[in-house]
Amino acid sequence: MRVRYVDLPRQFEDGAVLARIADEFQRCQFILGPQVAQFEFRFAALCGTSFARGLNSGTDALFLALRALGVGPGDEVITAPNSFVASAGAIVMAGAVPVFVDVNAEYLMDPAALEDAITPRTRAVIPVHLTGNPADMDAIAGVARPRGLHVIEDAAQAVGATVGGRVVGSLGIAGAFSLYPLKNVGAAGDGGMLTTSARELADRVAVLRHHGLRDRDACEVFGYNSRLDTLQAIVADAALDRLAAVTETRIRHAAFYDAALRDLAPDVVVPPRRPHVRQVFHTYVIQAEARPRLIAHLDARGVETKIHYPIPIHLQKAAEHLGYKRGAFWPFVPTGEKQQRDNPRELELKAKLEKELPVEQDLSRWLALFDAPI
Repeated sequence: MRVRYVDLPRQFEDGAVLARIADEFQRCQFILGPQVAQFEFRFAALCGTSFARGLNSGTDALFLALRALGVGPGDEVITAPNSFVASAGAIVMAGAVPVFVDVNAEYLMDPAALEDAITPRTRAVIPVHLTGNPADMDAIAGVARPRGLHVIEDAAQAVGATVGGRVVGSLGIAGAFSLYPLKNVGAAGDGGMLTTSARELADRVAVLRHHGLRDRDACEVFGYNSRLDTLQAIVADAALDRLAAVTETRIRHAAFYDAALRDLAPDVVVPPRRPHVRQVFHTYVIQAEARPRLIAHLDARGVETKIHYPIPIHLQKAAEHLGYKRGAFWPFVPTGEKQQRDNPRELELKAKLEKELPVEQDLSRWLALFDAPI
């Protein structure tokens, strides 16, 4: 049996979600139907914020947060270079310039590097909670807030993660989440959520996502078409029902991987841990000295793996105009560039949902693979 990296069909095998969707086809309130508001309410409660706004993607959650906060041409926004390209793309969409700072051993924005990146043009900071691991928000806020900078969380991969009991999405002025199907709370297509406890920001985003319409007839500002569809809200709401169980399973499987791989150090390095931080393991990332051989070894034994992301954002063709060169984040060790490109060691293994990777069979089989030299 092949241990798949992801197995989405199993999420829908019981037919419950399909029944909810079929029921909606009797009403056909496909745009901002009541299920969207219901999902927004539940999502805000999960994150401990006063408001949540359903959008068409996590990218737009970042973009509309920036737009609603007045960030635009002439401004700079600081983020990390080792994320998915959308973290920087949303900044460019808003008309601002992305400025990158290096990351630490946890692949997260290094607060110590943040201050040197701030200029008179800096308006906001977007830390990325990569792999479901929250960035050091207290340290980042300690640099940003005295300077009047907005802190917007890129929590696309981290729904339900906590720092000292505080849930991501509530740690900045706004949180941006993705409902892409592979996420821990996923829809059946694209979707996103913005969380905030700032009423003015929530109201502004609600208007901007709906063509700038305050009601059916009155256009307050020329806006965008970025609503979360009712059908996607139904699917994501059902995923929210499973989130607690999914998260606990991922944490349990991550602990299993930790124990199984620890004796392979330093050839294989497991994800670091911080006290009082609850990671949700959207992905389980290891650093492997013999990465190509390990990938081939696992694939030959039926275990799928992925690499996220092999080319850091600042070395992408789309970022050429920003002027970053290879070695821009050198000699800091480890850096986003070193982790991803110059010294390629990063490999990802999904912290599987229990029904995607049965504990009794497949995890034991996966562990047994390491009996052979790699």
